[in-house]
Amino acid sequence: MRDVFLAFLRLGSTSFGGPIAHLGYFRREFVERRGWLDAPTFASIVAFCSVLPGPTSSQVGLLIGMQRAGGWGALAAWLGFTLPSAVVMAAFGLSLRSLEAHADVTSTPWFAGLFAGLTAAAAAVVAQALVALASSLCTDRATRTIGFGAAILALALGASTALQWLPVALGAIAGLVLRSAPELGTSAIPVRISSALARSAAGLFGVVALGLIVPISASHATLVLLTTLGRAGALVFGGGHVVLPLLQGLVGSNLISSRDFFAGYGVVQAMPGPLFTFSAFLGAANNAPLTGWLGALVATITVFVPSFALVFALAPAWNAIRRSPLAAGALRGANASVVGILGAVLYHPILSSLGTAPARIGIALAAYAAITAWKLPPWVVVVVSAALGALAGSYG
Repeated sequence: MRDVFLAFLRLGSTSFGGPIAHLGYFRREFVERRGWLDAPTFASIVAFCSVLPGPTSSQVGLLIGMQRAGGWGALAAWLGFTLPSAVVMAAFGLSLRSLEAHADVTSTPWFAGLFAGLTAAAAAVVAQALVALASSLCTDRATRTIGFGAAILALALGASTALQWLPVALGAIAGLVLRSAPELGTSAIPVRISSALARSAAGLFGVVALGLIVPISASHATLVLLTTLGRAGALVFGGGHVVLPLLQGLVGSNLISSRDFFAGYGVVQAMPGPLFTFSAFLGAANNAPLTGWLGALVATITVFVPSFALVFALAPAWNAIRRSPLAAGALRGANASVVGILGAVLYHPILSSLGTAPARIGIALAAYAAITAWKLPPWVVVVVSAALGALAGSYG
């Protein structure tokens, strides 16, 4: 267990580049260097986790840790991979709250420009993710139609936190009806999970799923925070960037300002490890009674638990599910719908928050070119965008 924790702690401190890059790091570390599992086993674990909602790289790490050192190994893998960026994001959230307590700092032009630069970087990252997801998940008329429909519905729902599940659910139903997809075609996973653990995990996910459809009064700020995080963890198909639209309801619920939300999302792009540690920032910087370091801890656990429960619940039944055309169709529709949701969020509130200021738009376009054409690492783009924003704010 110690070896698992230290191996993942090192990866959590150095694995920049997002989920796809993380899987490359994992393969080099655990297949090629350490020999903890062979290439076919690693491929089967990746295939299984890739079709589930949640952070794929963290789910893969969970199963690698479990295969190596049992249940405690799974926990050690998650802690090691998540801890570095979660601590930094929580510290950033607390520092931001402290800065905002001083009006002389927040009223300065460079401070506003810094946040504008971070928002511009976030716009570029989300736009790049949207293009990549659309090219791989919306490949025919049916999936494009589902994607556009989800975008329209997401824009119509606005900041409603209680109905964020609806576009994904309707997309899955549309995929079931159309179901022109073949079976998932992935291999069985070689990780043994007891039936008791699978049933317990299924029950836990069922509780979370029930919370998806139960409206929570805005007066219960802590419950709104936790249910929003739980929904995000349960519904994120297509990679960590899709967590953004599922968490932006916190802005509409006045639990965090739009400026702070996108600043945190911009900063997490510069972090190693999983993008889901954005939740640590939200837990630390929100306006609910649950805030600070405790808020960061609870928020981080809450956003990861649903997808981990689903891993343990579905693993024993995976051999049957992976051959079902119905499962393939539902997954195809859900994936197309999250592309549409991400597109809706790119339009509003990200691009709308940039306004018509030439400096902000210029930074966003330059950041997009740097990521897509020049293939610069996101953390470099975030740092440079923030610096340019502060400079433009000071001298603009």
